[in-house]
Order: sequence, then C-alpha cells, then structure tokens
Amino acid sequence: MSSIDAEALYRALLDQIRAAYGDKLGAHDGAEGAVLAGIYSGGAWLAERLARDLNLASFGVVNVALHRDDYAKKGLHSQASPTSLPFSVDGRRIVLVDDVLYTGRTIRAALNELYDYGRPAAVELAMLADRGGRELPVAARFVGGVVDVPADATLVLARDETSSADQPRFTFHTEARVD
Repeated sequence: MSSIDAEALYRALLDQIRAAYGDKLGAHDGAEGAVLAGIYSGGAWLAERLARDLNLASFGVVNVALHRDDYAKKGLHSQASPTSLPFSVDGRRIVLVDDVLYTGRTIRAALNELYDYGRPAAVELAMLADRGGRELPVAARFVGGVVDVPADATLVLARDETSSADQPRFTFHTEARVD
C-alpha cells in the first residue's frame, strides 16, 4: 500500500465543504445554516480543525458507543466523552464528520445517536477517507479521497505530535484488524 497523505485529504475535504457552504456553515438562524458534528474521536478531531479553519464558533461531538452493534462485545470505551451538541438538532442541517468510511456501521450508530437528540432537516457526511467495503447503503457528500487499504487492515487517524496544539496535523497508519 502506498503512503496516505492525510493532510492532502484534509485540504480536499475543507475545500469541498467551503465550496458547498461558504459562509452558511455554522449559522445559527435555523434551517438556513448548517452545523458541524464530529464522531468521537477521529471525527471530533477533524470537526475541531474544520471549525477553526472555517471560522466557526462551535461544533458538536457525537459518541456512538451506546448505539454500536458490537457494544456487547466491546463495551464502553473508558476515554469516550459523552455526546455534546451546542445546537438544537431539530430542523438543522448537520454535516457529520468522521475520519474513515468503511462498512457504514459507525454512521448508522451516529445517526441513531443524533436522532436521540431530535430530528434534523438533513444529515450530510464528510469523510477524510473512503476505503470502500460498505455493508450498509451509506455514501458521503464530502470525501477527502478514496484510499486503498487491505481488508485485513484498519486505517487509523492520529494527531501528529510534532504539530502545534492550535494547528494540529493528521497522519494515517494501518494496523492489523482486530474483530
């Protein structure tokens, strides 16, 4: 597998969202504007950086742990923060952000969690990387890029420890898949 440039994927994702929404992202005037929500943890990191780069005042974090179909096997991650949405979900257009789109199971869990808070007008997906392999009919509107990762590997987003806290950079690495 060739090296995956997470920063190039991020720039492509940022450009797509900026082109689609301009200054209507983050607006708090009802259905007119859209808001960002990132899936814990990689998606939350991305939403935080997107919010900063798009000059947004806030973003939400969605914890999918309780809606995962493998919850009984994995349980609740000890470091997981609870869902935090600084906006009303009802009637809002939500750009749901995550790092990797693979089977679609995490997105299903995130939608269930969002609907626990209300009924959005629309949910659009923004993914840093799409690796294919869908088990559910899920597609992202915004995609940094399509990546080729072996089926027996997991693509993991990490914060680059050498970057500054106010301008985090991302890297991808693969790990053996654990089921």
